[in-house]
Amino acid sequence: MSTSVLKPVLTRAVEAETTSDPSSTMTLLADCGTGGSPITSYRSAFAKGAVGAPAHFHTRASELFFVIGGTLLVLVDDEVKTLDEGDFLLVPPHTPHAFAAGPGCTADVLFTFTPGMPRFDYLRLLGRVMRGEASPQEIKDSSELYDNHYVDSPHWRAALEAAAEQVRLRQEDPDVTDSPLLS
Repeated sequence: MSTSVLKPVLTRAVEAETTSDPSSTMTLLADCGTGGSPITSYRSAFAKGAVGAPAHFHTRASELFFVIGGTLLVLVDDEVKTLDEGDFLLVPPHTPHAFAAGPGCTADVLFTFTPGMPRFDYLRLLGRVMRGEASPQEIKDSSELYDNHYVDSPHWRAALEAAAEQVRLRQEDPDVTDSPLLS
């Protein structure tokens, strides 16, 4: 029987790698297998109204969300939830999910995958695709490697459309109330 000893993993903010695209900056904190880390964790700061990820699921890992600041819209199965500062969500394997900054809001989110698997190259690839430096086909081709399996979600599309409409209406009338779809 093999036993491995876990070691502390410390990533200093000033030393952490960042990767950016036009709508977010990701701070890469701990990647499974690097420096003895058993998890993968990164922090994403999303610009106002930024779409984070389309509907997808993981077969081997749970994904944890902790909202450090702002508001995050999250699809979980067929439900759209709004997470605010201090909210925590765990999405188990095989559960379709997606996320975006809330309507007219920024979001600062800590993501953690457990069990971890190396994902930082995937995050770097996402940035390159968003900046037009790589093809979206590369993401499709890497779905097994990075355990990211994209799915169609009419619920998520409807939520994003409702969020865009909500922002438009707020611009016209700041007293407009939120859509019940986004609660």
